[in-house]
Amino acid sequence: MRIHYLLFALLFLFLVPVPGHGGIINTLQKYYCRVRGGRCAVLTCLPKEEQIGKCSTRGRKCCRRKK
Repeated sequence: MRIHYLLFALLFLFLVPVPGHGGIINTLQKYYCRVRGGRCAVLTCLPKEEQIGKCSTRGRKCCRRKK
């Protein structure tokens, strides 16, 4: 019976997300950026683009062409 508690604890440890890696949050931010007509830039936006948001918790920027 105690083996069930051990297996549950191990399963819980494998399913807990790593700190700093917001998988679901990053996915939603990328989707929201694309819905707004933007793209995710790694460092900075291009000269003819403006930043309209963020694509991830690690600093990627959501960029869109200036109107």
